[in-house]
Amino acid sequence: MLQKLSSFPGVPGPVVIIVMDGYGLPKTDVGSAIAAARKPTLDKLFATCPNIRLKAHGTAVGMPSDDDMGNSEVGHNAIGAGQVYAQGAALVAGAIADGSIWQGQAWQEIVAGAKAGRGVLHFIGLFSDGNVHSHIDHLKAMVVQAKAEGVKTVRIHALLDGRDVPETSALEYVEPFEAFLAEISDPSFDARIASGGGRQVITMDRYEANWALVEAGWKTHVLGQGEQFASTAEAVKALRQRHPGTIDQDLPPFVIGANGQPVGTIEDGDAVVFYNFRGDRAIEITRAFEEADFDKFDRIRMPKVIYAGMLQYDGDLQLPKRFLVAPPAIKDTMGEWFAKSGVTQFACSETQKFGHVTYFWNGNRSGKFEGETYQEVPSDVVPFEQRPWMKSAEIADAMIAALKSGQYKTLRCNFANGDMVGHTGNFRAATLSVEAVDLALERILPVIDAMGGVALITADHGNADEMFELDKKTKQPQLNADGSFKAKTAHTLNPVPLILYDNVSGGKLGLKQTESAGLSNIAATVANLLGYEKHAKWDESLLQIR
Repeated sequence: MLQKLSSFPGVPGPVVIIVMDGYGLPKTDVGSAIAAARKPTLDKLFATCPNIRLKAHGTAVGMPSDDDMGNSEVGHNAIGAGQVYAQGAALVAGAIADGSIWQGQAWQEIVAGAKAGRGVLHFIGLFSDGNVHSHIDHLKAMVVQAKAEGVKTVRIHALLDGRDVPETSALEYVEPFEAFLAEISDPSFDARIASGGGRQVITMDRYEANWALVEAGWKTHVLGQGEQFASTAEAVKALRQRHPGTIDQDLPPFVIGANGQPVGTIEDGDAVVFYNFRGDRAIEITRAFEEADFDKFDRIRMPKVIYAGMLQYDGDLQLPKRFLVAPPAIKDTMGEWFAKSGVTQFACSETQKFGHVTYFWNGNRSGKFEGETYQEVPSDVVPFEQRPWMKSAEIADAMIAALKSGQYKTLRCNFANGDMVGHTGNFRAATLSVEAVDLALERILPVIDAMGGVALITADHGNADEMFELDKKTKQPQLNADGSFKAKTAHTLNPVPLILYDNVSGGKLGLKQTESAGLSNIAATVANLLGYEKHAKWDESLLQIR
């Protein structure tokens, strides 16, 4: 059990953690949907409550460098763990740099399986250097190694990004990579891109929100069904011309063909690597490859392949069974130690972020700890810009009911709006998404007061705070050819807020700003608010007790 805090007995009511996904603190209001939104509740909170800035990107959340943006998975890992672990990108980059990935059993089985079958090794994954789900340099290293180890044929199934990188940047990755493949190919080694499409259209669904995306990816990558083009560059150019204004993540699927035949269907005896290191959007396609009794869609045929993920995407479910790099072993999480201390916990979000307040929060574990209750609000399966309020009202309903029940000592929720709508690049929709969360807060906070509780209001990373690509020197929006602002759909490098909402202590509680303050400091802060010392492994508390 956690030790009791001698200097403070804890607040009388519950401690509530509210994550406003994608809510960063920008250096300028230019291009900020947050600044443009009408948000009286948040404005009042910032004006009257103790609040500080937290680091939510780079090394502060376990990424390789401070040039790397944070994301929802590593952000919630850091919040829930109370400490920083080296994350997917860093783990994979390190394994490639020291060569340990090639010595691992999984890679050796992939190469041996490909060579024993048709000699074909397939790579499926997000095709960019966004370093949120994947990195194209990891793919390049594996292609080079495959050739060195005698694999005859490599086929790549490229999921176009435009979300973690500029929205129409696909050709900046496709054209150099096709040139690289042409250069590395020779009479004994044939490497080509075989299929692709936008990440929001095929393959990369998550939390079972839309299995039709995965089915479309299966038909494209495995069966080779779809419109054929001679090259990926040609496909991107033609699809953009046919669908003006469509950004990369929404481009339709395509197949590369020669003489009317697909160049890279996945067949019996092939080996397949899904090279995304982040788990949420990798689990469903992995299930389609690995589950014998799979029933989410008709696979038409199930090729007998050697399959591996870059990491294991779900340790409890053992998906996939074979993986190239071991994920971080996150121990001593907030959820685990609160459970050991008899602290009842409630977690809620809509489908799009439900795994973040449960699985990622608890250190990449699927199961609940004793005394935990989860409530998932099913997300709408519509483009987020069409319903930017998403499920904020229903999450507020659930939180209010859970608070009023008096059953829980700590509660947590995630409002996905600022992130999911921010990714669309639609500025007006993003302002509405912020306003929807503000309304939800207006409803929840009085109930926290009535229950004698406090709230910590924060975010996991930025997104809606920068909706335009800004010139690095002038900080003014970059323009498209038609004079419109160039939309930014990626996360930001900005800090996020931590607000302490407290109407029960009489002003005795505050927050201290430190140079290193980050998401991993929240766990100890919550523990102190509950009247407990932090766990020895957790980063320091930011709570000030006057």
